[in-house]
Amino acid sequence: MILDSQSLILAVAFFVAAILYSTVGHAGASGYLAAMAMLGVPAATMRPTALVLNLLVASIAVFRFARVGLFSWSLLWPFALGSIPLAFIGGGITLPGHWYRTLIGLILWATAVRLWLPLQPRADSRRPSRLVSVASGAGIGMLSGLTGTGGGIFLSPLLIFMGWADTRETAGVSAAFILVNSAAGLAGNPASLAHLPGQLPLWAGAAVIGGLIGSDLGSRRIGAPVFRRVLGLVLVVAGFKLIFS
Repeated sequence: MILDSQSLILAVAFFVAAILYSTVGHAGASGYLAAMAMLGVPAATMRPTALVLNLLVASIAVFRFARVGLFSWSLLWPFALGSIPLAFIGGGITLPGHWYRTLIGLILWATAVRLWLPLQPRADSRRPSRLVSVASGAGIGMLSGLTGTGGGIFLSPLLIFMGWADTRETAGVSAAFILVNSAAGLAGNPASLAHLPGQLPLWAGAAVIGGLIGSDLGSRRIGAPVFRRVLGLVLVVAGFKLIFS
């Protein structure tokens, strides 16, 4: 493993992203992708690296949120039923470089909006029908597999805006949703593992420590709204770099 300035900068970036994202039950894929995009990491390396880091951080978040009762299997499984096969299929599709960068850039912008806007659950909370959950999960799963994200950035606003879950339950369900989609995306394209960098152990360690800190803060109702807005600005810049480079 060769440690250069770029590797160390990315380790710090992944650590910070893991803290901020895991406070809301996310694993940080869009943050990892943004950091790699800013530093010119090849697209073939970006997707599997983000998914591996997602698996690690999402596993921690699932354990922490489930331990304090912020997880609903009955809410998760219909979304996962639709998403897992589509994430597997999407993971096996390699988009041309320009299209991949454009799609990732748009997702980074969507993530920035999610980070900037406080989400308030509807007063008339209710569970979605299973058909709606499966169909929604399928669409999110395809995006997840194509881009190397876990899909939580789309699921959590949907759950809250539609009144299907409260904010803290959403965090627990999103973490588990990200975990299964990240695993399916990697399984759909095992050849991509050949592009994992030698610096992955360093980056994984940084993300795991960040995930432990962030998920602990999130499960105890401690947030970091100012820092998430700063991160949102970084994602906007990274999105511009990806789309217009």
